[in-house]
Amino acid sequence: MRIWLAFRVGWRVLSNRKFAAEVGQLIDGAGGVAARPEQTQRPARPSPPKRPAAPARSDAITLLGALQREARFVDMVKESLDSYSDAQIGAAARDVLRDCGTVLDRMFQLQPVVDQPEGTALDVPAGFDAGCYRLSGQVTGQPPYQGRLVHHGWKAAICELPRWTGKATSRAIIAPVEVEVTAAGAKGGEQ
Repeated sequence: MRIWLAFRVGWRVLSNRKFAAEVGQLIDGAGGVAARPEQTQRPARPSPPKRPAAPARSDAITLLGALQREARFVDMVKESLDSYSDAQIGAAARDVLRDCGTVLDRMFQLQPVVDQPEGTALDVPAGFDAGCYRLSGQVTGQPPYQGRLVHHGWKAAICELPRWTGKATSRAIIAPVEVEVTAAGAKGGEQ
């Protein structure tokens, strides 16, 4: 089939100048090879307009905001405790610490690094990760070391901070201003 087509095109090119010019343009326009319909390029689609990037917020601010919102942590830390008795401070701290623990458990699922009671013997292996073990006391020579567990350490099983969706102007806000409106209507009275 292709041989017959080549013969017909060749004969027509030899006998018809106009046809020969059109075939020449077709071949030259496609880089020396006639373009196949499936190889032709489609017009590029205009790209959709880009959405403005969401303002960045520090994960530390997000965590601190959650601790304040759900446990009043910043209020407790920033409050002057001089005028309160130890019993009042203890009562307030109990609620704040419980609620802070709830926030941390939800966001991080805190777990001990070593699941052994404090005070028990613990072996620190050779090649240990200094991010996992803090050594104190008489640390001499090369590991492995043997010692007494002072604190079991903490690790996060997850890290799921809430996604912040606020405006750039509020990205550093830990707790918003709270206003109790006492009168309906516009400022300065009724109109």
